[in-house]
Amino acid sequence: MTAVRFYFDPACPFAWAASRWLVGAAAHRDVDIEWRQMSLAVLNEGRDVPEQQRHHMDVSRQLGRVLAAVHDRAGDAALGPLYSALGQRVHHHDEAVTTVMVAAALTDCGLDPRIATSIDDPTYDGSVRVAHQESQDNLGDTGGSPIICIDGHCFFGPVLTAIPAPAEGDKLFDALVTVAAIDAFAQLQRPHSGPPTFPAH
Repeated sequence: MTAVRFYFDPACPFAWAASRWLVGAAAHRDVDIEWRQMSLAVLNEGRDVPEQQRHHMDVSRQLGRVLAAVHDRAGDAALGPLYSALGQRVHHHDEAVTTVMVAAALTDCGLDPRIATSIDDPTYDGSVRVAHQESQDNLGDTGGSPIICIDGHCFFGPVLTAIPAPAEGDKLFDALVTVAAIDAFAQLQRPHSGPPTFPAH
């Protein structure tokens, strides 16, 4: 079995693309996925963030609180299903982050919809910060979203500008498993033109 830990910020479109790739690739493999929270809002604290990114930081902060509240009540296992439910609404349907939207996502996962009020509850900010720090500690550096750990070897990425087709996604997964096992491998990067977009469905 391949053990994968995936750290995501729910506002990050790159993480969403990578998460959907991972779900598809794992569907016909012996893969155990652990979903974990990180926070671009925490990562960017004190930085001069461009105007167009400030909305993403607000969404990161609000949904981060919801994830922390759910984790507090239902544990790690609840994070993956809730991320999927929120991600469909945020990334495919461009829904505003409101208590109504979050309550609907919680209901879809069999969770208490009253947890939606945590989007405005700063008492969860400390838990978000702890979860984010775990992602950085496991990476061993400062990294954005997503961070993937394959059999205990952690990387920033993969950064995907679209959700790969199934055959390409399979090749990518096999390639990452291969490089994760090579201790000398550290980084591979190429330019990209912007975040992915997703069809509504």
